[in-house]
Amino acid sequence: MSLKVVAFGGGHGLGASLRALRGIRPQLDLELTAVVTVGDNGGSSGRLRAERGILPPGDLRQALAALSAEDETSARTAALLQHRFTAAGFGAEDPLTGHAVGNLLLCGLMELLGDPIAALDHAAGLVRAQGRVLPMSKQGVQLEADVRGADPDRPEEISTVHGQHEVAVTRGTVQQVRLLPKDPPACPEALAAVAEADWLIFGPGSWYTSVIPHLLVPELAAAILASPARRLVLLNLAAEKETFGLSVADHLAALAWYLPGLTADVVLADPAAVGDPEPVAGAAESLGARLVLAPVAVPDGSPRHDPVTLGTALVPVLEVDR
Repeated sequence: MSLKVVAFGGGHGLGASLRALRGIRPQLDLELTAVVTVGDNGGSSGRLRAERGILPPGDLRQALAALSAEDETSARTAALLQHRFTAAGFGAEDPLTGHAVGNLLLCGLMELLGDPIAALDHAAGLVRAQGRVLPMSKQGVQLEADVRGADPDRPEEISTVHGQHEVAVTRGTVQQVRLLPKDPPACPEALAAVAEADWLIFGPGSWYTSVIPHLLVPELAAAILASPARRLVLLNLAAEKETFGLSVADHLAALAWYLPGLTADVVLADPAAVGDPEPVAGAAESLGARLVLAPVAVPDGSPRHDPVTLGTALVPVLEVDR
């Protein structure tokens, strides 16, 4: 019987976990579902969202590419989805400059088929994706945050920062994040996947803009709490601007703060990123989880997860009690 795994996130962090899961999929007979944030308002995604009124496609595209099959045709198609047009002599005003091919493809499919789920399923077929990619909501959301010191001239002042991109690059300290609207409808297919899952995986990724937004969709949050699945948290390898001031242990506490009652079974982290493991182990225990330490970073020392070593670390975790 297959092991059903639902991974939550967005951007490069979700891509890292999906590549690791894709690699161990045959070994553990995994049935993979990625549930992706839909708040991006920057770059190509932000332009298409504003101009065409579609879900921001960038994080969805990255998840599809991460789950692509490894045969030559699928891999080349995935590379095409990720290809981004540059000015390259056409000038910055060229309308294609900055767009990723996959974003344009998803935009076209959403308009052609009239349904983002059908569009994603069709695109998944093009790359022979080893799992399904779903948005957390079929409705695009806006992220906003209360930030202390967003204006460096007023370090103690708390102001509201609007937009996922703006939150991600803020100079201040994020005090709280929320979605607009506050109660976007959850994607029904995502709710079904959560209800049937054996494992729910949170992270790695930008905590406030990629991981926590899932906990702010009321229907999805309720489904996560009600799910009988085990829960795994994958921690980041380095601090980011948006989580300035948060310790590694604070990242875990933030999950429970935004979704009271949330528990976990395992927290997986790289020992080099954790430092003193005691506070992190204590924070994990407060969620009901055990801390597992394993080297999961790429060998060049940059703060990126290595899909092979992360997959190796995930195998004994996911197959427990199987």
